[in-house]
Amino acid sequence: MTKLAIASDHGGFALKEKIMQRFADVDWLDLGTGSEESVDYPQFGKAMGEAITNEDADTGILICGSGIGISIAANRFPAVRAALCVNAEMAALSRQHNDANVISLGARIIDEETAYECVEAFLNTEFEGGRHERRVEQLS
Repeated sequence: MTKLAIASDHGGFALKEKIMQRFADVDWLDLGTGSEESVDYPQFGKAMGEAITNEDADTGILICGSGIGISIAANRFPAVRAALCVNAEMAALSRQHNDANVISLGARIIDEETAYECVEAFLNTEFEGGRHERRVEQLS
């Protein structure tokens, strides 16, 4: 399995730690934060953007309170296609149709089990290509 980056702000820290424990067989690149002490989410979206751009990781998981701000920060990098997901179907479709390489989760929006289901779907779904290929190319 390729290296998977993960990052969160303070609002997503607890869920980040639980996801890393739940998926212990993954080769994690932990981009922070390291506690529930208040931090600014754009720093961690940027860290993810840099990790994907520099090919330190192929895919990633972002977590903040809503999942919105941190995904906006990461999506400023052309190499990133971060998708905010609230259920496993969205996670699977983000991979199948959009070739998303980063999933963003809202720790205050979804429960722990739903987050696990989203990550599982994201990690185990391939890009379909075909008619979706030209659409994804238009995103660059």
